[in-house]
Amino acid sequence: LSTFLHVDSRRPTDRHNTTSVDSISQSNTNIKMKLAIFAALVASASAWTIPKHFEVPAAVKAAAAGVAVTAGVAVSPAFAGDVEAGEQIFNANCAACHAGGQNVIMPEKTLEKDALDQYLAGGRKESSVVTQVTNGKNAMPAFGGRLADDDIANVATYVITTSEAGWDE
Repeated sequence: LSTFLHVDSRRPTDRHNTTSVDSISQSNTNIKMKLAIFAALVASASAWTIPKHFEVPAAVKAAAAGVAVTAGVAVSPAFAGDVEAGEQIFNANCAACHAGGQNVIMPEKTLEKDALDQYLAGGRKESSVVTQVTNGKNAMPAFGGRLADDDIANVATYVITTSEAGWDE
């Protein structure tokens, strides 16, 4: 583990005799990538069945979550959705009613983070968006027969990702 997370403590000028913003940035990126991989491995391992006589200490679980947050990754179920493809599908099929994350039919039920938390059945997560898009609800039509499952998953990834970052209106 210590080899995996090895960080060279020498300054960039000591290593290369030049100061390079690119090398510092690359070093930071490498550290974040290693931390993200480590956090993903810990999160994956925690999902496996562990015998009852073996308990992962709470401190280890907390440390793994802290590493994930520090590295800028969320430890959650991964979806295979493609944000860019989702944006294209959204613009072609959803933007007439939901442009900029809004809702022209029911203005309070937007695709903003807080509104998804409050109104989306199942909570603000990709699987809930998939269910809503597939089955429809109230004035929203079902897209289950119109769009492929992969397209719906891509839209869900786009909606959740964009709600987290904030919609550009």
